[in-house]
Amino acid sequence: MNRQEMDVLLCIAQGCNENQRALARMTGHSLGVVNRCLHTLAEAGYLNEADGRLTSKARELLENSRPSGAIILAAGYGMRMAPIGTEVPKGLLEVRGERLIERLIRQLQAADVTDISAVVGFKKEAFEYLMDEFGVKLVVNPEYGTRNNLYSLLRAKEKLGGSYLLPCDLWCAENPFRRYELYSWYMVSDAQSEESDVRITRARELAPAKPGQAGARMVGIAYFTPRDGVALRKSMETLEATGLHKNDFWEAALFAGGQPAVAARVVRDGAVSEINTYEELKELDGASVHLRSEALQAAASALGAAVEEIRDIEVLKKGMTNRSFLFSCRGKRYIMRVPGEGTERLIDRAQEAQVYRAIAGRGLCDDPVYLDPDTGFKITAFLEGARSCDSASADDLRRCMKKLREFHEMKLQVGHTFDIFAQIDFYEGLWAGVPSVYRDYETTKANVLKLRPYIEAHAGRKVLTHIDAVPDNFLFYPDGAGEALQLTDWEYAGMQDPHVDIAMFCIYAMYDKEQVDALISMYFEGDCPREKRLKIYCYIAACGLLWSNWCEFKRNLGVEFGEYSLRQYRYAKEYFRLFKAQCPEGLPDVQTRGENGE
Repeated sequence: MNRQEMDVLLCIAQGCNENQRALARMTGHSLGVVNRCLHTLAEAGYLNEADGRLTSKARELLENSRPSGAIILAAGYGMRMAPIGTEVPKGLLEVRGERLIERLIRQLQAADVTDISAVVGFKKEAFEYLMDEFGVKLVVNPEYGTRNNLYSLLRAKEKLGGSYLLPCDLWCAENPFRRYELYSWYMVSDAQSEESDVRITRARELAPAKPGQAGARMVGIAYFTPRDGVALRKSMETLEATGLHKNDFWEAALFAGGQPAVAARVVRDGAVSEINTYEELKELDGASVHLRSEALQAAASALGAAVEEIRDIEVLKKGMTNRSFLFSCRGKRYIMRVPGEGTERLIDRAQEAQVYRAIAGRGLCDDPVYLDPDTGFKITAFLEGARSCDSASADDLRRCMKKLREFHEMKLQVGHTFDIFAQIDFYEGLWAGVPSVYRDYETTKANVLKLRPYIEAHAGRKVLTHIDAVPDNFLFYPDGAGEALQLTDWEYAGMQDPHVDIAMFCIYAMYDKEQVDALISMYFEGDCPREKRLKIYCYIAACGLLWSNWCEFKRNLGVEFGEYSLRQYRYAKEYFRLFKAQCPEGLPDVQTRGENGE
């Protein structure tokens, strides 16, 4: 039996046996193909020739082809849904009175699919009720912050064969699931998409889209027979073993390693709506309760507008501490900051507000349009054409260091201090008893603490210091015929030796020693005394450990920063060694020897 004949048989099994035109409409095949399939199925003993009804042979085949279960992928952040995605997982968004994941579960159950697993991660506890109300099994992806859904699916790989596979952010107008499935397929729309990686071949199978050409819009629902499910699982395991596919969707495995061809199940455009953004939710259901986001209500109130006037929402790149989105209101564009996971434990928003009062009107940055010390929400005017500092551009660096030096020379004062060593202990304390991922952490920390006496002996007068003066926070923007420069994101700022800012810039830019020395010389305009250079080396080691501890806390919340976190830990070790080699007299007499003789 070929796929065309299977399509016709499945349609008849679903009750469509009115006439050949109805079968053609439901299968998408021509009348001629449908007519030929009916004759073949009858000759093969699957249909009664007299009335076209299913025979016992057909019923036996179908009963042995029931889907055994379903896997719903619901682990991710839904970052493009900002600001809603920071408040509720996408699968729990309400559309036309139903939560997305609940509607999908009900549609599966209507097709007699009851063995349903949901892979969860972000705000996983919010899905717990599904276990009691729908009998859903929860599978946790602890690395939802750093892995794409290829890894999520691997967490449920034992369920693959004979199961439906689907994302949680779909609204299906009609039930796409069936009591019987005779072959593997992947659902695509009849619309074209520039973002699609697949195309439909003449044989109605999926193939990789050609470079530069639009493909068929990918819906994301799929079904795999038991045999094909085993093949897909092996393909995914092969990709995972390489370590090169952490950011891939599971669909990458469809065409890897000789995976069998998968049929394209084509649905009309609009039959299935994928909800990735606030605007898409608004278009599908303008009355959804989730359009009344706390962040949007705060923005509207701050601007003296109605929530409906907040438009053109566009998610910006996720920051290391916060998430931000761009929006329009009454002809102007703004950026709103929404604090990320665990931020309320890291940032004192009242202190941040004090910093903004201290720098107001000094040409360092535009005053916030709105800043709420309780929620951490912040709104600033959008700088059209702005760009961040290019950490490889000598001209950019000279301007940034000049701006930084001018800020330090203002000698501004606030009522709080950013204590590096206290913060190292504070972030470590947030691990809640979970040991460091680095096996020589205790030795590394002990060595960094040995730098403290030298730092304290050579530290300059404490002034307001940015602390997060990294390349991304220096913004160049058009101003007349040239570019003006601002220093943004002051949430970590406090009283400290201003030379800490130089160290912070270096470790965020992940500079090597030659680049570090060049930046130090640039800040001091070529005249940096030896003791100050050595002090900055100490700051690089201490700040490297500080941000490594910060990364470990965020990792425990499911947020991973890849190479950045590893490099911060390396700065702690390498710049201790560098200081030790250049200034051994600056260390205590008693040395703690680690496995590297440190």
